[in-house]
Amino acid sequence: MPRLQHVFVALALLGCTSAAMAQYVWLNEKGVKQYSDVPPPASVPNSRILKAPGGVPRADNMAETDASAANGDQSKPAVKSLAEQNAEFEKRRAEQAEKDKQAAEKAKQAASKQKACENARDYNRALSSGQRISRMNAAGERTYLSDEERAQEERETQRTLANCK
Repeated sequence: MPRLQHVFVALALLGCTSAAMAQYVWLNEKGVKQYSDVPPPASVPNSRILKAPGGVPRADNMAETDASAANGDQSKPAVKSLAEQNAEFEKRRAEQAEKDKQAAEKAKQAASKQKACENARDYNRALSSGQRISRMNAAGERTYLSDEERAQEERETQRTLANCK
């Protein structure tokens, strides 16, 4: 009796392994045989599939696809290969990186402009307050703005502030 049980277990295990041996064989575009346990890409026509599990080529409407391609019907989009999908993904990723880079540059310029406007507002407040404003000349000496220089500086600051709105 135990020997009969061993035979049944062996037959059951043998039945399970046949499903694991499912192999696809097809010819790629260069005519090289490809072996895989997954179906070939949709771009491979039925005529190039040499072996499929159960001896039948894929049954996912390949006959319809081949017939429509022969008739010149392009109503159904072709399924893209993994390499094509990867290339499109990389292209989208590069475009997004470029957009992010441009957005970061715009944000940096906006922050710089905001800082320049804030400095111009502060300088304008100091000019209009009437307090004495000094500068360093080329010799490193401190000089104070005259009334004409102060008026000129106020006009220039007003022009700068006009662009800050």
